[in-house]
Amino acid sequence: MNIYNKTGKMALGSRLRRLSELITEQAGKVYGLYDIDMQPKWFPVFYALSAGEEKSITQIAVEIGHSHPSVSTIVKEMTKKGLIKESPNQTDARKNYVKLTTQGLTINEKIQDQYSDVNTAIENALNETQYNLWKAIEEWEFLLEQKDLLKRVQDEKKIRESKDVKIVPYEPQYHEAFKRLNEEWITQYFKMEEADHKSLDHAQEYILDKGGYIFIALYKGEPVGTCALLKTSGKVFELAKMAVSPLAKGKGIGFLLGNAAIKKARKKGAKKLYLESNTILKPAISLYHKLGFKKASGAPSPYERCNIQMELEL
Repeated sequence: MNIYNKTGKMALGSRLRRLSELITEQAGKVYGLYDIDMQPKWFPVFYALSAGEEKSITQIAVEIGHSHPSVSTIVKEMTKKGLIKESPNQTDARKNYVKLTTQGLTINEKIQDQYSDVNTAIENALNETQYNLWKAIEEWEFLLEQKDLLKRVQDEKKIRESKDVKIVPYEPQYHEAFKRLNEEWITQYFKMEEADHKSLDHAQEYILDKGGYIFIALYKGEPVGTCALLKTSGKVFELAKMAVSPLAKGKGIGFLLGNAAIKKARKKGAKKLYLESNTILKPAISLYHKLGFKKASGAPSPYERCNIQMELEL
């Protein structure tokens, strides 16, 4: 147990597995106490069939929350033991249904006393604990259904890594990064157009000198993302040239860039932001929705690749 004191909560799965193995081992001895020849791992399938009606492997898998292959393996083992029998369904010969045999039904009658004693023993054990394990398991199952462990870890990873991200104003030293990052994503999905060459080759002239702004995302000091605000009128800016290096994905950089642009637009008295994109860029569209943009219809776009326009009222 000392190792779990050292590892802490990150070894939750291993510790639960150890507890499960301990309970399973002791459950096997409990079956022996009542002279019932059954393996603990068979119990969920056995209980699902205990009412006597036949069920398909798929039905059982859904009911007990196991995979189809896992249930199939258990059914084969129980069939070999003589507890289950398999037969084609009357209405669909392609599906095999299973149910308890006479031997299985006999065990089902015999096991009722064991159920009663085990339930009471577990309830007594729960009463001896400070925290109710049964309710805690229910809570954990619910929480993981709402948001699985992988997503929770991904979110924490993003939060931690985003602390190493710094959004800074454009400077001439970032020109090559601004150009390269945008050319990378444009040429990956589309082709470079005349308007791209103008704004990327001459950012100072076509963006900054016209009242616009460019933001650079630095991750540990290296430029990994960009985005620009193009001034189209006194109260309207266009969000454009949003790009994040594939090597820096998953760190929330796009969201940080977008927020920086929105904050700047508000500070400059803008009433609306709009952008142009393409619906095949699903992560980008999702980001824009997260930032508060909604689909809109505006003037014809100078870009062939544009098939969606969005705007954000400030």
